[in-house]
Amino acid sequence: MATKVVMEALSPTMEEGRLVEWKKQEGDVVKAGDVLAEVETDKAVMELVARAGGTLLRHAVAAGTTVPVSQVVGWIGQPGEALGDGAAAPAATAPAATPVAAPAPATGAVPAPVAAGRIKASPLARKMAADRGVDLSRVPGSGPEGRVIRRDVESAGAAPARKAGPAFTDVPLSMIRKTIAKRLSLSIGPIPTFYLTTEIDMERAADFREQFKTLYGDAVKISFNDLVVRAAALALIQHPACNAWWQDDKIRYWNEVHIGMAVAVEDGLITPVIRNADLKTLRDIGTESRELAGRARDRKLTPDQYTGSTFSISNLGMFDIEHFTAVINPPEAAILAVGSIAPVAAVVGGQIVPRRRMRVTMSCDHRVIDGATGAQFLKTLKQLLENPVGLQS
Repeated sequence: MATKVVMEALSPTMEEGRLVEWKKQEGDVVKAGDVLAEVETDKAVMELVARAGGTLLRHAVAAGTTVPVSQVVGWIGQPGEALGDGAAAPAATAPAATPVAAPAPATGAVPAPVAAGRIKASPLARKMAADRGVDLSRVPGSGPEGRVIRRDVESAGAAPARKAGPAFTDVPLSMIRKTIAKRLSLSIGPIPTFYLTTEIDMERAADFREQFKTLYGDAVKISFNDLVVRAAALALIQHPACNAWWQDDKIRYWNEVHIGMAVAVEDGLITPVIRNADLKTLRDIGTESRELAGRARDRKLTPDQYTGSTFSISNLGMFDIEHFTAVINPPEAAILAVGSIAPVAAVVGGQIVPRRRMRVTMSCDHRVIDGATGAQFLKTLKQLLENPVGLQS
């Protein structure tokens, strides 16, 4: 009997997956390890590979279908072999004639990739294209495997004046948006959260960053967020009560520091992890954070790159957000929300002078962290950022 192809758990938290595209078609000969399909998990777009060799006899689900883990999505075997549902696979047939490719559009635009007659595009990109009257087949895709995403539609032209039509459009939830919704429901309700806010003088940190740039040039770049990651990692070593997980019957205090940094992606948010951040230099953190952020936006993170964080940082400063509160990512006990750096009037040496300041807010799980404990962590973080020489070692 033919071998089942099932929806595998491609990430530790995956419960269901959306089959984005079949890479092998019915009748194709495959060998073990060949990529059969692309699957969108709760965190990334990953590859479903063949576990046996033979012929791909049948697609049990169509591209775009969301199915739970362990459900059959296809069958591999020999032509005419019985499938698990009692049906027989079609006998081998002569290959069909190869279709002649259509000429490229006269405008020179690179058409969006088409899979089995369907243009590869995210649900949000499809909605935006429909609203703007944009032909997706003429939009070059910059997402994984040439997938059309939001920024591609935005660059295709400004939205026209609103025209008569339906009052709303329903867009199915992406896997990542489903996961965000589920995790937020686990966080906001059950977790008794309190918030601590402090303001940090970033004048010396800004000067330090410029000196770093002068010293290393464009070969090594560090952002203000890299400074915050490094400072938070060192502060967590001094305050291990904030580097912890709540686990219902116990609290796990981590001796290792793994910092999750929130990155906005096409359909939501993902948190790649800088592991052992306390042991890495600023140069290491700067290089790794850019690489991870790029992989996150391309949906190419592997499970070990987005799981296991012990503390998280969410930075909206680049969007000119002064102050906000972030939602704790369970089982972690805290998350740091970082606002923008802006000049404000401050008293220094009895004189009112402009100083670059930044507000940070720490969301704390009160089951793990007490008010004084969180305040002490923020005090250490502030000292490190206001005297950044210690961050370089």
